[in-house]
Amino acid sequence: MHRIMIVDDEANIINALRRILTQFSYEIVSFTTPAEALDYATRTEVDLVISDFRMPVMDGATLLKKIKDIQPDTMRLIISGHSDRDGLVSAINDAAIYRFINKPWDEYDLMTAVANALKQKDILAENKRLADQVRKQTSLLDMQRSALQRLEQNHPGITKVHWASDGSIILDGEDA
Repeated sequence: MHRIMIVDDEANIINALRRILTQFSYEIVSFTTPAEALDYATRTEVDLVISDFRMPVMDGATLLKKIKDIQPDTMRLIISGHSDRDGLVSAINDAAIYRFINKPWDEYDLMTAVANALKQKDILAENKRLADQVRKQTSLLDMQRSALQRLEQNHPGITKVHWASDGSIILDGEDA
């Protein structure tokens, strides 16, 4: 189950987002202040953060940048009813915002953005897991290759195997 954090200084916005998202079996946590959200993010992993852009004390771009520093793999969406182009460009670049959503939002667009963000997070996590697996396997292969090279140095020809067409190993007088 994905955990989604909603941060908005307006309780009615949180309630509206919660109503839309709870129908998809997401675990929803919400906060009306960025400080509470940051405190939570230091203790609990979150898959997606949806934040309002304009809030008192700390704007959404700053909040999402701080959350990115704490949890770099968390996806981040920002919603706003204001169009501060410079602020939004900064948020997208500095906080690596996945998507910007206008208020009032289209419910289908919001649900699609959330689903796509979570799908992207899952894909990135799987890619990371597979890359780790490849690194481990490459390391093991390197160790095996090194062991074979040492064996061949100490006993020349020991790693050379002569195969018959039926898959059996051919031993000649020297090998026996």
